[in-house]
Amino acid sequence: MASKFLCLHIPHGPNLFPPKPTSSTLKYQSVPTLLLPTKPRNASNSNHYSFLNCVPSTAKCSNSNSTTTSASFDLDPDPTLTNEDLKPTSPNQRTFSWLEMSSLWVGLVVGVPSYYLAGSLVDLGMSWWQGISTVVAANLITLLPLVLTGHAGTRYGISFPVLARSSFGIKGAHIPTLLRALVGCGWYGIESWIGGEAIFLLLPKSIKQTTSSLSQTLPWLGTSPLQFLCFISFWLAQLAIVWEGIDGIRELDKYSAPILIVLTSSLLIWAYTKANGFGYMLSLSSKLSSSEFWSLFFPSLTANISFWATLALNIPDFTRYAKSQKDQLIGQMGLPIFMGLFTFVGVAVTSSTGVIFGQVISNPIELLGRVGGFTTTILAIIGISLATVTTNIAANVVAPANALSSESFVSTWLVGYSALLGPIGGIILVDYYLIHKTKLSLWDLYSMSPYGAYYYCGGFNLAAIVALVFGVLPVIPGFLKKVGIFTSVPHGFAVIYNNAWFFSFFSAGILYLVLSSLTRKPKLKFDADEEHLQPAAN
Repeated sequence: MASKFLCLHIPHGPNLFPPKPTSSTLKYQSVPTLLLPTKPRNASNSNHYSFLNCVPSTAKCSNSNSTTTSASFDLDPDPTLTNEDLKPTSPNQRTFSWLEMSSLWVGLVVGVPSYYLAGSLVDLGMSWWQGISTVVAANLITLLPLVLTGHAGTRYGISFPVLARSSFGIKGAHIPTLLRALVGCGWYGIESWIGGEAIFLLLPKSIKQTTSSLSQTLPWLGTSPLQFLCFISFWLAQLAIVWEGIDGIRELDKYSAPILIVLTSSLLIWAYTKANGFGYMLSLSSKLSSSEFWSLFFPSLTANISFWATLALNIPDFTRYAKSQKDQLIGQMGLPIFMGLFTFVGVAVTSSTGVIFGQVISNPIELLGRVGGFTTTILAIIGISLATVTTNIAANVVAPANALSSESFVSTWLVGYSALLGPIGGIILVDYYLIHKTKLSLWDLYSMSPYGAYYYCGGFNLAAIVALVFGVLPVIPGFLKKVGIFTSVPHGFAVIYNNAWFFSFFSAGILYLVLSSLTRKPKLKFDADEEHLQPAAN
């Protein structure tokens, strides 16, 4: 998401953190576990709290077994852990209805990479319905971690970097955040390149002819100055939307969604009319034997799950603005539906080009250029720009331009990075649901106190880090073989790589659960009437 790299301005909301307890309201006992602040029985003011059962002052880790004398401390929000982007959203900031969440997914789905997905599987030998079914099945599976992870965002109003503090530690949360940002940085740039390429290819020939010297490829640049200028222009244009913050993104998605639906439907109708139906597509049968199909199906399923693996992690960045859990749940249900419909459009239109032009044109930008006409060109620029911007700003979801070819797109790029994001998702979900039972302390999520529940050892949760490494390492040999560094690896490593997301997600999650059960952790207790610690949206 673009907010990982550019600070979004979010209007100030009410203070979501309670006032610092005063020394007169603090009460300590010399026991080793930290419990959440509870209201004193004789307190008449609900803003006064006492800390019971505090960790001893000499303890180095929040799961330490040492028991020495206690010392005073506070859990005020640390200024290094909070800013306008990281603060929990206030109730009046939670304005996303289910319709706006659905509009977000329309903008995310409609784009050049999604257009390729099922078509790439058809190129690899699947029938048209097998390709689309694989995409839909993957998105149904992805929907589960999306909704489960999104729950924390809606309940506590926190973003992905803050949620990661619960499992990886206050400082350790930088690890999953940087890994997610690393993938997003590369994808953001490539998505911008696709948008710039669309502008360049659809420019009138008269402009290219009058600037012929700028249309020549420069070896050191790898492209022409004119095309590079289109890329920079598109990149800068997105900043205007990002500058408006989450409200700007919401408005863009809300108004872009119907436009993209109309333009996509128009493209489908055009293809159907020009090709006299979809008979050619429907006649495409599988070129694979049963064994060949299944050997392709599982890595393809993994790749399509990986397509939204980034959003499966940082979906709280959006659900924190949802009005309720019902809104975020219903809104996200549109993902498999929209993906199924749009990949059908991609397969149907691409197969129809073989009948219309005598050759298959899989690149939608090139196709729109071939259609020609001033009106078509203008609509194409608007449609592709909207599709690219709405996808890029919200998720950075795209494969590198040189990886959009069928095999590398499916089995190298998408499957490869799933080994990084899968274990993070498994660890976060195990931590939130099985360890903390969806009970989080906002105070501790924003505290650098060594006594905080999420400080662990020096701010790092070693159990999460070990589980992350364990989930990634077995995938590396298969990846190195896929990119040509290794000539051969044992068959087991190849199987693990082809199922990288599944293996890393479950292996890291299970190991994290085991390690956490062996490590003493503080248990958080909540009073039902402590409203400031409870979510604004249930």
